[in-house]
Amino acid sequence: MDRTEKREFVATLGQVFAETSMIVVTQNKGLTVAEVSDLRRKMRASGSTYKVAKNRLAVLALEGTRFDGIKPLLKGPTALAWSLDPVAVAKTAVDYAKTNEKFVVIGGALGNQMLNADGIKALADLPSLDALRARLVGMIQTPATRIAGVLAAPAGQLARVFGAYAKKDEADAA
Repeated sequence: MDRTEKREFVATLGQVFAETSMIVVTQNKGLTVAEVSDLRRKMRASGSTYKVAKNRLAVLALEGTRFDGIKPLLKGPTALAWSLDPVAVAKTAVDYAKTNEKFVVIGGALGNQMLNADGIKALADLPSLDALRARLVGMIQTPATRIAGVLAAPAGQLARVFGAYAKKDEADAA
């Protein structure tokens, strides 16, 4: 990379750090190209991005952002993963780390809050944003369904009583 490419890369990474809500720092000692491609595919499927960056350039991009506290984690062969959905990126990274011992989650940041590896794992155990939304909609719909059932029950009972009287009258007439 020449100087202009490095400047563009730092500027692009700085813009990403300004827009994202979660960054996970990982160590990838000895991952093959196929394994990295598989990891990137899984990250994209979850709405996340995975990028191997030179630590010095990543530190320059972190200057003045809310993720400034992850600078000490950038030692050795590291890579960054980020997403707008904090649970998605944490879950994808932790799940991949379980299946591949060469990939290790070191820590990360959720906004201004720095997280160690255990914090990232705890975040990965939370349900995703879509699952939480589905639960919320279900909780909102449940009372309405119960009210409709309570209101419909007396009418249904009246209909059954009228039906029983109609059958009794038909039986008496026959």
